[in-house]
Amino acid sequence: MPKFVVEADGGSRGNPGPAGYGAVVIDGVTGETLAEAAEYIGVATNNVAEYKGLIAGLKAAKALDPGADVHVRMDSKLVVEQMSGRWKIKHPDMKPLAAEAGRILPTGQVRYEWIPREKNKHADRLANEAMDAGKKGKRWEPSGSTAELDAKSGRGAARSAAPAAQGPPGDAAAGAAKARAALAAAYELIPAVPEQAAPSAGWGAADLGTPATFVLLRHGETALTPEKRFSGSGGGDPELSAVGRRQADAVATALAARGTIQAIVSSPLLRCRRTADAVATRLGLNVDVQDGLRETDFGAWEGLTFTEVRERYPDDLSAWLASPGVAPTGGGESFNAVATRVAATRDALLARYAGRTVLVVTHVTPVKTLVRLALGAPPESLFRMELSAASLSAVAYYADGNASLRLLNDTSHLR
Repeated sequence: MPKFVVEADGGSRGNPGPAGYGAVVIDGVTGETLAEAAEYIGVATNNVAEYKGLIAGLKAAKALDPGADVHVRMDSKLVVEQMSGRWKIKHPDMKPLAAEAGRILPTGQVRYEWIPREKNKHADRLANEAMDAGKKGKRWEPSGSTAELDAKSGRGAARSAAPAAQGPPGDAAAGAAKARAALAAAYELIPAVPEQAAPSAGWGAADLGTPATFVLLRHGETALTPEKRFSGSGGGDPELSAVGRRQADAVATALAARGTIQAIVSSPLLRCRRTADAVATRLGLNVDVQDGLRETDFGAWEGLTFTEVRERYPDDLSAWLASPGVAPTGGGESFNAVATRVAATRDALLARYAGRTVLVVTHVTPVKTLVRLALGAPPESLFRMELSAASLSAVAYYADGNASLRLLNDTSHLR
């Protein structure tokens, strides 16, 4: 039985954002690169792109030999654990992709292994090539001969130490060409979706006028805040505590003294509405309520501490911490889903308040998400930002699509 190694990866520049995948099929005996697949898939999340890469790799392996023993190696813990049957698949976007991957080859022919990212360079490179091609409105194409591809992937030394392939010189290249032809026939690529040209940046950029500036205000404390309990949009709707009301008054005083706020928007949840109202009263402004600014729905974790969640739902918590595509237990909302609605709300507000300074009163996750998207930072950065109650952050958005983080977690007005 032939033995193939499939290495696959996917990525998203923004998560969700412009996304692509890469997959490579390797001869398990000689280390020879047999086939490659890569594709720009438009706007998607990292997890969707990773699953797409897996599907492409399995289809490529099947096109080469449907009876082969396949060893899948990926740096996505989520995909490996879900496809191995150790983690439940709860996200609606993941279920059909996992089902499709599971139908390509019989279960007994495929095994999965997690590998560190640095050992998945070949597939990672292909995914980035696909995203680069999509950015130019083009379709990804293989970039060289089998030997060149192996050299780029750092696989040349392994190939030189492997047993020599049977047949005359040139068979390997011919075999790779046949494999690519079989892949093209078995897996029809979707045409690339053109992306807008990259925005200009730097000192040489043209004058883009006054940016829209979002002053991001996390609401004041509730009774749950000092206890560090999950408090999202899926549980109760707590009011500001006495401390929270004092914080709201303090931030209203500070913003009134600055005199720069021209409009106020708020999450519909009570703790944000009360914080926004305190500022609006001082500034003589109305509050524009935006549902897209609500906090994450934490499902069954609402009202629990982190320790309590870890004790009651250890596997679900581990999966959630490992992937932004995983939702909390009991029908909660993943960070990917939050990012999608927050980005849509951001874009709508930018169109409405172009060139103005807007106070955005919201919660921990939406503020961190806006900061993360402005910086182009990965999803795991959400766990690496400190955001205190009633703190101020600020992001400026320019007409060319660039964003600039100007302030993060300022609490000087509370001291």
